[in-house]
Amino acid sequence: MVNGPPHFTESTVFPRESGKNCKVYTFSKDGTLFAWGNGEKVNIISVTNKGLLHSFDLPKAVCLEFSPKNTVLATWQPYTTSKDGTAGIPNLQLYDVKTGTWLKSFIQKKTQNWCPSWSEDETLCARNVNNEVHFFENNNFNTIASKLHLQKINDFVLSPGPQPYKVAVYVPGSKGAPSFVRLYQYPNFAGPHAALANKSFFKADKVTMLWNKKATAVLVIASTDVDKTGASYYGEQTLHYIATNGESAVVQLPKNGPIYDVVWNSSSTEFCAVYGFMPAKATIFNLKCDPVFDFGTGPRNAAYYSPHGHILVLAGFGNLRGQMEVWDVKNYKLISKPVASDSTYFAWCPDGEHILTATCAPRLRVNNGYKIWHYTGSILHKYDVPSNAELWQVSWQPFLDGIFPAKTITYQAVPSEVPNEEPKVATAYRPPALRNKPITNSKLHEEEPPQNMKSQSGNDKPLSKTALKNQRKHEAKKAAKQEARSDRSPDLAPTPAPQSTPRSTLSQSISGDPEIDKKIKNLKKKLKAIEQLKEQAATGKQLEKNQLEKIQKETALLQELEDLELGI
Repeated sequence: MVNGPPHFTESTVFPRESGKNCKVYTFSKDGTLFAWGNGEKVNIISVTNKGLLHSFDLPKAVCLEFSPKNTVLATWQPYTTSKDGTAGIPNLQLYDVKTGTWLKSFIQKKTQNWCPSWSEDETLCARNVNNEVHFFENNNFNTIASKLHLQKINDFVLSPGPQPYKVAVYVPGSKGAPSFVRLYQYPNFAGPHAALANKSFFKADKVTMLWNKKATAVLVIASTDVDKTGASYYGEQTLHYIATNGESAVVQLPKNGPIYDVVWNSSSTEFCAVYGFMPAKATIFNLKCDPVFDFGTGPRNAAYYSPHGHILVLAGFGNLRGQMEVWDVKNYKLISKPVASDSTYFAWCPDGEHILTATCAPRLRVNNGYKIWHYTGSILHKYDVPSNAELWQVSWQPFLDGIFPAKTITYQAVPSEVPNEEPKVATAYRPPALRNKPITNSKLHEEEPPQNMKSQSGNDKPLSKTALKNQRKHEAKKAAKQEARSDRSPDLAPTPAPQSTPRSTLSQSISGDPEIDKKIKNLKKKLKAIEQLKEQAATGKQLEKNQLEKIQKETALLQELEDLELGI
């Protein structure tokens, strides 16, 4: 255990445990208790009093969790059955933290969602058992207070915050029927109209349900394991919004491709999504699912709001190079662009100022270690694990909301004694014939800048569906007028030309010079192509670099056309 910024010295609260069998640790939600398993026992210490509270004989425990108010410690070990096929012993244990007494044990075969879910005041606790949700009240695990039974509940999430408690449940589709997510208010589960909201959808092998902090809405990421169109290795994802007032919608994402991450702001009024084929797009949406701000495209696959919700980090970890963009989300200004290469873990400090990035095993077994950053991009502390060792788990001590007040954002990098090593980028291979020639900077993808940094004022805001439709109509009318204007000539009578007359004969009758006629025809052709490109851009299609350059030439071409026609 290490003291946090600015000291980074080893803490006296917890004497270093050097055994090789330490598998897991956890803090309580308020950070006052610390429990760890060393391969023999599970121990609990008080971080504030520095004393050992309890020790339990649980050599095989691999998962630990405290209840929100530190009343119960839940432990889980892998489920085993005896050789003769009889049922194994219960592997999920619940202990009273105050007295150290055993409360209850359950059989919990899967690691996924092993831990019971508590409401924040602990009056409610829920478990998913044989496709139904069992509710216990006031930590009395001997009597089931209520059950939620649907045909096959695969997953559920309890709402955060105070009463009334709500629960989101997911039932996968079968035999041609759609999957659905329903929201209920505890304990009103009976009757056809008991659900607060319902959203059904096809194309879902698994879902992730995310409640906002105020428990007014849930975001559902529905994903399939296989993309039948063949466009992606990662299956297909869709994002749905469900509110407790019964409203629901599909969140329309302007770029095709996987949904990498979706995260709520702590204000509960907006959320950020990172999506689309690389380079990925990141957009903030409001509760109407309309885009509020578009961060353009970049090498990113994750988003993290600070605990106070005033800073957003967009990052590219995993198979990306670890580039981070730190944004002030009130003013939509970029604060810093640090690079944390090979990171497998990211976490905000509860103070909303410091960031922890780490490289952990088994995701990466080399160069393990962690770094503490200030959000302005400075590395304040760095720890590298010895080459023969591995780092398995690292995290901040948690604190309850409101302990750390929000501070004003600074854009000036905080001074640091740790050198900020920029990763060396390997230069691309150049064949011998090109080595003495100037380097041409060619990119596979042209990255789109954030909306407030775009040069064209017309494309400043990401448009809604209706606005896009109107824009296309408007541009089509404009194009028609433009053509009509350029086709009209002073020499011709104002009567419209017959439909059968080809345009070339019209231009031939305009001037006696075939050279000028040819130029006019070519210019009109180019302008028509530009109009088509603008329509494609308006529908949200990603344009190539040369296509964007064509659009920029429109004004010059119009001027040239006007000059030629006036010259006639």
